[in-house]
Amino acid sequence: MVVFRPFRGCRYNPDVVGDMATILCPPYDIIGPELKESLKSRSPYNAVHLEGGEQPDPVAPEESYRQAAALFRKWLGQGVLKRDSQPCFYLMRHRYQYRGQTRSQVGLFGDIQVEDYDSGAVFPHEFTREPAVLDRVALLDACRAQFSPIMSLYRDAEGQLRQVLEQVMSEEPALSVTSTTDGDVAFWQISSAPVQEDISRFFSDRPVFLADGHHRYEAALRYRRRQSDGDAAEAAHNYVTMALIEFDDPGLLLLPYHRVVGGLSADALAGIKAKLSELFEVQPAPPEHSIDALLDRVHTLGQQGHALAVVGLAADGPSLLTLRREVDWRQWGELAVSEAWILEEQVIKPWLGEAITQHVDYTHDHDDAVSQVASGERQMACLLRPFPMDTFESIVSRGQRLPSKSTFFYPKLPTGLVINQLEGAI
Repeated sequence: MVVFRPFRGCRYNPDVVGDMATILCPPYDIIGPELKESLKSRSPYNAVHLEGGEQPDPVAPEESYRQAAALFRKWLGQGVLKRDSQPCFYLMRHRYQYRGQTRSQVGLFGDIQVEDYDSGAVFPHEFTREPAVLDRVALLDACRAQFSPIMSLYRDAEGQLRQVLEQVMSEEPALSVTSTTDGDVAFWQISSAPVQEDISRFFSDRPVFLADGHHRYEAALRYRRRQSDGDAAEAAHNYVTMALIEFDDPGLLLLPYHRVVGGLSADALAGIKAKLSELFEVQPAPPEHSIDALLDRVHTLGQQGHALAVVGLAADGPSLLTLRREVDWRQWGELAVSEAWILEEQVIKPWLGEAITQHVDYTHDHDDAVSQVASGERQMACLLRPFPMDTFESIVSRGQRLPSKSTFFYPKLPTGLVINQLEGAI
């Protein structure tokens, strides 16, 4: 199903750039203006200088793409970045802290042949926004390089590939990065031809699922179609760099996106509250519960049915909501397994229609959601449980797209470990 190949990666030269912990940055779509400036100040070589942020320069967007392209070529010429002489796969082990526990995630970097979704090789799970796709296409056009890998998932029920990767990780890594904020990264270069063949063969009969990077994948699709030799099998622009992570990787977390609602008229707010009470049993949250404990309770209740917490529904504190027994959610279709879908389609949209985008924002930070209501900035916060991973795979493999902002995969992949130059052959 999938053509997965090694590529000649461009990698930072630690002898030139120094501490690699100052070089890495998150994916562009979670880099706001403040974080962008902070990353730039860490090092003149930080990958954000190439990758940019979610919003290009509003005054002269084309200039930011030209600057990134000029900088990329300058760094290649100066030896800041060096392109490997032969195609390789790359392996990352990312150790990090989450809620007081040390976790470890493994990602296999390589090039996936870019194909339309109907080929069944790559499954998306969300819709994209056209401005964001055009932004990434413009960056590709200017730089002819992919700076950040797309996070995708695969299934290895038999542990076949896992054994190969564990053998690789038993050897000394090519790069080790220690960061007090983002955890530790070990990075291996896989140049052995037999191992590369085993890896490519493993993916030849199974699909991959986009987790984080839909806009970048669709940008790669458009970029490929515009090349004059777009059908040349070995052309680098026919591929996109992905970091493939196993569904069962214990370090892969699927966290929720919460909804914050504001700017509603008194009638709309009352109508939404009434609809919530119509569909859900509403109970006051135990007063001794912290927000973390309340979300743990939502997660537990969600194993047997639909559950969420709402701040701002009652005046005396958070509320715990469970779907009423008499509500047959299955009549709404399989996407109604998601509380996010029920909120959007059955509660909020009937009142707001297409104006929902003007009144609903999304955040994966539950403390931020609660504080927005406490400060009066927003009128209500709906705190959700994570989307179940097995349900995610089942629904997406049948070609369904999930409600907007249904998933927040964590941790985000670091940008700057390896760059894919889209010139010549892979």
